[in-house]
Order: sequence, then C-alpha cells, then structure tokens
Amino acid sequence: MRSLRLPHIGSTERWLMVVIALMCLFLALTTDTFFTLVNLFDLLNISAVNVIFAAGLLVVLIAGGIDISFAVAASVVQYLTALTVGHLGGGNWAVGFLVAGFYGFALGAVNATLIWRFRIISIVVTIATFNLFFGALMFFTQGVSIYDLPDWWLDRIILFEFDTANGFAELTLPVAVMAAVVFATWFLIRRTTLGRQLYAMGDNMEGARRIGINIAGMHYLAYGWMGVMAGIAGLMQAHYAQEVVPNAMYGRELEVLAAVVLGGARLGGGRGTLLGAFLGVMLVAITQNGLNLLGVSPYAFKMIVGAVILVAITLSGSGVGNLLAGAMGRDKRRAVAT
Repeated sequence: MRSLRLPHIGSTERWLMVVIALMCLFLALTTDTFFTLVNLFDLLNISAVNVIFAAGLLVVLIAGGIDISFAVAASVVQYLTALTVGHLGGGNWAVGFLVAGFYGFALGAVNATLIWRFRIISIVVTIATFNLFFGALMFFTQGVSIYDLPDWWLDRIILFEFDTANGFAELTLPVAVMAAVVFATWFLIRRTTLGRQLYAMGDNMEGARRIGINIAGMHYLAYGWMGVMAGIAGLMQAHYAQEVVPNAMYGRELEVLAAVVLGGARLGGGRGTLLGAFLGVMLVAITQNGLNLLGVSPYAFKMIVGAVILVAITLSGSGVGNLLAGAMGRDKRRAVAT
C-alpha cells in the first residue's frame, strides 16, 4: 500500500509559518482584540483583494518580469466596468466578471506588447503605464467616485456568519472569489504545460526560446493573467467598499510586491509558490493589523514594506545592478534572436 505523503513545503513557507505563529502569539498576549474570530475573519476579508493581486503578480514574477501598474489598472477596470454594466442595464455577477476580465486582460496586453514588441524592460514599462493609467483615470473622471452601482454589486453576500461576544464574525464573497482565483492560478502554474513553460522562461529565457517555447505568447499569458486578476480584484474591492473610488487602490502595488517576494518569489524569475505568496500577504496584513491595534504610527508599516523590498532585491541576485543587468542582457539576446 502506498504511504500518504504531505505536499512538499519549502523552507521559505515553513519560515513564514513560524513567523506568523510567533506574531499571532505576541499580538494575542499584548492586545485584547487580535485573537478574536471577528478580527481574524476581518483580516481574511480585507486580505482577499491583495491575495488576488498576489496570484497575478506571482505569475508575472515566475515568468521573469515585474508589474508595478496592476493596482491602478484595477482602479481603471472598476470605473470602466461600472460604466459598461450601467449601459447594459445593470447586468449581473457573470456579466461583471466577464467585463472586468476583458478590460483587465486588455490593460495587461498593453504591458505585454510594450515589453515584447518594443524590447523595453518590464519595470520601466509598468512604471510608465502606472502613471499613464492613473493619470488618464483621474483626468477623465476628475476624481469623482461612482456610488450608483447595480444592486447585485452592492448586496453583501455572506458565506458564513457567527455571533460572538465581540460582534458578528463574517466571511464574505471576496473570500470565495479569492479561493477560486488561487485554485485557478495553482492549476495554471502547477498542472499545465503553460505553467512549466512560464517557469522555464523565467529561469532562462534564451534556453526556453531554443527549446521552442513561444516567448511572445508567454508574455501575453503572464501579463494578461495579471490583468484579469487586477480586474477581478477591482470588482471585489468595489463590492467590499460599496463604491468605486478612482484612487482607492493607489499605492497598494508595493504592499503586494513586498508580500509576494517575502513569500519566496524571485525577482529574477523562475521561482515562486502560491502558498508562499499567500503567507506573505497574510504576514503583511497581520503586521499592519497588529501595528494598528498597538497604536503604532501607520508610517512604520510603510518603512517595513520598503525594507522588505530592499532586502528581497538584495537577496534575489546580488543587488539591483545585477538584476537590471540581467534584464537588459535578456532583452538584448531576445532582440538578436528575432
């Protein structure tokens, strides 16, 4: 009889589990509200959008790229989806997901086209589109929020509710969507040939090209997937906030990037797991929640995020210089090959 074996968990994931456990223990001893069902469920509800972002960003990082524009792309998709379903007479959740996914993929394809067709480094492209998307959104909307959303988008869907001494503990729709997104992303990168090709391209783009992998297609897959995830995340954020605010997710990109690289994704490409990305997001969320409960200035959280990104870049390939040099070298080899 075959022995049952647990799925392999890497050292990074085990380290994150230990750190999260220690942080939870510390916060449970130093605060009265952290280790309550209400707070823990709220953490999961609030973190669902970031986990969806992280699933998309992980695919891009695995493929050897980087995306800084996904949070503002989600804001653009929110606004376009709200306008589109309004013109369609209100729609429903199926229409909302299709419209948000379409707009998200289109914005991701813009990044893929600029990176692949024009041979521009991904971080440069996505910083540019970050400003382009956000500037266009604020210019055309004048920063005006949309409150008149369809009922299906505003009605809270509670998956689980439990009455406690501290109030109602609820798990809501974004958590279910997060679970579906995580499963779909896991299936893509771990159970399909396309997923193996993404890892191969991120690890050695020239080698991947020589064995026949469609490098252009992989770019559109990675950034298109990121765009679809941004669209879904934007839909969930508006559902949670009950409104569409143009600048609601501005600045969240660095928080998610820090979480994903903290979870073991390599900025040079070819490495990363969904479990690590999820644990990274939860560690960042618990840190922010703990600082709030302890009354620490929110600027301390920004310092922590910045420090995580600096350390991750340093450990991902001997520093920024080598990282950029490697990216430019890949672009030059790709240009010669084509």
